[in-house]
Amino acid sequence: MSYNIVLIEPEIPNNTGNIGRLSLASGCNLHLVKPFGFELSDSRVKRSGLDYWQHVPLTIYESVSAFFATHSDKKMAFLSSHGTKNYTTIDYTNNMFLIFGKESKGLPEDIIKKHQNNLFQIPVLSPHVRSLNLANAVSIIVYEGLRNLY
Repeated sequence: MSYNIVLIEPEIPNNTGNIGRLSLASGCNLHLVKPFGFELSDSRVKRSGLDYWQHVPLTIYESVSAFFATHSDKKMAFLSSHGTKNYTTIDYTNNMFLIFGKESKGLPEDIIKKHQNNLFQIPVLSPHVRSLNLANAVSIIVYEGLRNLY
């Protein structure tokens, strides 16, 4: 049993490295959608992923449109601070796609508008915090999903 973690235009190499390690540890596939804010060969990606990076099940897409052209028929949940549904209400199913946006801006506006019915958020209780760190958010969602499957 696994999920597909999708990072749309990730910007911070350390986050991507940590999420790569999380993908491997949790049995998930990692999908990265270009453009990236770094090179995958960046030492910070490898340092965060440790010596596990070579084992991460990874697929790379040249663009958002290339990703959706390949997977438009799949079940997806989109995570955003603009979501109106709580992440605990996601109907987690094996092999679904968990979609996350870039660190600075989140998901592109057109994706948010198109997928309102599948847009979820992790509550942030402090008015002084806009959003969680991407690697932390992915961890919360993946392990909540695993809790629901097992």
